[in-house]
Amino acid sequence: MAAALFAGSAVAVAAPVGTGAASQGSYARLHPLAELSARRLATADLVAAAKYGTGSPIDDSAREKQVLDAVARAARKAGGDPEATVRIFRDQIEANKVVQRELFRRWDAAPSKAPRAPQERPDLAEVREEINRINTDLVRGIAASAGARTAPSCGGVLTAATAHVRHTDRLDAIHAFALGRALRSVCAP
Repeated sequence: MAAALFAGSAVAVAAPVGTGAASQGSYARLHPLAELSARRLATADLVAAAKYGTGSPIDDSAREKQVLDAVARAARKAGGDPEATVRIFRDQIEANKVVQRELFRRWDAAPSKAPRAPQERPDLAEVREEINRINTDLVRGIAASAGARTAPSCGGVLTAATAHVRHTDRLDAIHAFALGRALRSVCAP
């Protein structure tokens, strides 16, 4: 994996780990998981904006259960492993909450930067529709990447894919950190 300097810090340049076809195939299977996870994390900003100042909690166990039940069913239909899918989605949910909590903290510290009701608040139901669309793609990606997720090279290949997404999406520190959290369970133990 090549490295380059951007803004004074080392950033990995996207390249499959290794030169063999297996590594390239793994990269092709794992990179979409990193991309979809970043897209899903972007919705955390919208969820936070929809909830901030409304009394709606960041933690929503009923919604989380709905999501986990739905992705388990979808994994079965896609020929994937429901347990692995749920494990990965738990991390996705926790990562989303990391971003929401940080945004709430920032807005509490600087209320002038917080979304103002109602004109700056997205409709949470519409945001959840987008999350559900991403979830569908992510479930398919998880099912399609079973071999890559269990390969010995998974950690290195996923690191390269994640670095590429962090760079191309220009993720800030909190989203980059949360992306790592979202992908924690992708490689099988």
